[in-house]
Amino acid sequence: MARIGEAAAHFIEATLQPNEVIGVSSWSETILKMVENIHPMKSGKAKQVVQTLGGMGDPTVQMHANQLTTRLAKLTGAEAHLLSAPGVAQSREAKLILLGDTYVRQTMELFSKITLAIVGIGAMEPSSMLTRSGNVFTSRELSEVKEAGGVGDISLRFFNAGGDPIKTPMDDRVIGMTLEEHSNIDRVIALAGGQSKTAAIKGALQTGVIDLLVTDKFTAERLLNSADPST
Repeated sequence: MARIGEAAAHFIEATLQPNEVIGVSSWSETILKMVENIHPMKSGKAKQVVQTLGGMGDPTVQMHANQLTTRLAKLTGAEAHLLSAPGVAQSREAKLILLGDTYVRQTMELFSKITLAIVGIGAMEPSSMLTRSGNVFTSRELSEVKEAGGVGDISLRFFNAGGDPIKTPMDDRVIGMTLEEHSNIDRVIALAGGQSKTAAIKGALQTGVIDLLVTDKFTAERLLNSADPST
């Protein structure tokens, strides 16, 4: 994760455009490593940094999600917009109430203005950071996604091996960007690697959402070796 984060940091520093509106997903340790490796930019380049997945959860972990957004904004000279809601609401009704909050609504209205999104790719087994945050689904719910062909997620939006979205009632509880909203962004950079995430990354690349993948060479070799020659 540290090396992937470091490589992504170098890429962001070299390609960030003036007045960029950056969307960044919370609860990703790899993205947090990226932020830790970005050097302060002498002249503010970005305009805004927008949190694209609810960042509230267990207070001992929540500070990482908030730090991820606020530190990236400070480093790029941008204004931070936190999504002050949990990534997963307790119910559909609870989500609707949370969406009624002025600040939550204002942040989500910025989703359509994002020009660069930075996302992680999750396997069906939640990451340790996500698990500790409390923004996870039950084992039964995840089993239902697996039975429907799910192999991974981007910001808690699940997809199958062919990159097609897995639609379940769980979607109605997630507070954050959808796969469709991500597909409308000019540039989407995904950070992910490791044996356990190979199937998830392969599926994510089929969604049509990702423009650039930052990964390790071993994962890249596995992806290339498993690629369909006709695609």
